[in-house]
Amino acid sequence: MTHRRTQSRRQFLQATALLSAGLVAAPSVIVRGATQPGWTSNPFSLGIASGVPSSDGFVLWTRLIPDPSGVDPMVPGEIADDSVAVNYEIATDESMRNIVRRGIAAAEKTYAYSVHEVVHGLKPNRPYWYRFHSGDATSAIGCTRTAPRAGAALDRLKLSYFSCSHYETGYFSAYRHAARQAPDLAVFLGDYIYEYSDSRNPVVRHHARKSEARTLSQYRGRYTQYRLDPDLQAIHAACPALMIWDDHEVQNDYADKWSQTFDSPQDFLRRRAAAYQAFYEHMPLLPSQAPNGSAMQICHAFGDLLSVHLVDGRQYRSREACYGPPGKGHGHVETNSDCPERLDEARSMIGLQQETSLFNRLAASSTRWNLLAQDVMMAQLRQKTRTGEFGYWTDDWNGYPASRKRLLQHLHDSKTCNPVVISGDIHSFWTSDLKLDFDDTNSPTVASELVGTSVSSNGPPFEQFAGFLPDNPHIKFFESRKRGFVSLEIARKQMTARFKALADVTDRDSVISDLAVFAIEDGRAGAAKA
Repeated sequence: MTHRRTQSRRQFLQATALLSAGLVAAPSVIVRGATQPGWTSNPFSLGIASGVPSSDGFVLWTRLIPDPSGVDPMVPGEIADDSVAVNYEIATDESMRNIVRRGIAAAEKTYAYSVHEVVHGLKPNRPYWYRFHSGDATSAIGCTRTAPRAGAALDRLKLSYFSCSHYETGYFSAYRHAARQAPDLAVFLGDYIYEYSDSRNPVVRHHARKSEARTLSQYRGRYTQYRLDPDLQAIHAACPALMIWDDHEVQNDYADKWSQTFDSPQDFLRRRAAAYQAFYEHMPLLPSQAPNGSAMQICHAFGDLLSVHLVDGRQYRSREACYGPPGKGHGHVETNSDCPERLDEARSMIGLQQETSLFNRLAASSTRWNLLAQDVMMAQLRQKTRTGEFGYWTDDWNGYPASRKRLLQHLHDSKTCNPVVISGDIHSFWTSDLKLDFDDTNSPTVASELVGTSVSSNGPPFEQFAGFLPDNPHIKFFESRKRGFVSLEIARKQMTARFKALADVTDRDSVISDLAVFAIEDGRAGAAKA
């Protein structure tokens, strides 16, 4: 038992009303008539985070869980109340001396006592520092920042992006190195957690529970273990984040309501709902992004320099091509002769409604660069099969070529300014030209794709995949033997991508270095080695 005194829902609302009226002081907000919680261990054990930056604010996140080793993730730290008050402070300096905003947020039992506090009214395009208080406990200090006003001139932006952090196969050192670079923004492209335990590869550290996550309690337990990692806490404390998911936040290679293990759609959607709720509870997302089936259709603009278009590649996609037993519930290689369904024009990777929404945003964008942040590899990858035919992986955009063609054609026809696709999922670095017709080397290049390797998950076999490259001349770089992340520096005339590679992901103190550097020039599609 760690939470000795709690606060009722009515007392919390009274406290909020007093604070709004300017009657309460901070840092430790004391509300007349309301008892304050006392803690015997740190309730901010999962750290803090911020996200969804706007020109006048952002979202602040934390989750109260004073006993993360507790046996029941549904009752975090044995907190009994429906709602607990959490005070927050925002300052213009990292020592928290010049505080410009104080408030009280609600940590609700419904969402595992997580906080998603939307802050507005701050100055654009500047850093802020923040922290939380609950009773006699104070969180670490985090750094965040507001975005520039829409259309405002911005000369430079630095961001890092990540994917595929399997707790068991390596340490999260990549996050620590990225945090030390102090990016303006972190973008997470999916597979933030892994729902299963890995028995196929050497395990560096173990999941607390080896059973596959299927219930809300189990997903919460998995996020709790990941969020306790100090390197993961470091990147979230360093800058605001934008988040999308891939498959392992729910189940490997799922597509909308279709499970890898052929569960009934009704059963699988119940599992997916639990996974989506746990995702929301542990991410710095807007309250309006609480699971409702449309959480990822978002675009963020950073002045006149950059638009980031978040694309959800899982919950709206068509069923995988040639899905069905035996053994085709997950991604697999198919030839056109064996699987004509793959070429069906009606199939969509992101759902026709999201296609329309994305196309409209891209056509209307007036920023210098347009970044499509999404989960899986977009470039065509032809794989020579034993029969001599080309095969294509069904779980990424190669399984949805008509959908990919529509997107690339739209980028071409709408003359979207400097489109660049960033992707994850495949546990390897790739640089590719995205062409209107991948089978024609003379076809125009429409956009560049920069695929980041995994934070820790094992990569695909290097020799096998390197052998595919001669049949895919639009691919300029491939490396699957390194773990790390990608650092992007975006300026008005050039975008520079640094592929950051760890020396050894099994060494918590591993050094990191530039594996390759690519540049994309303003007005010229295609990346070149810098």
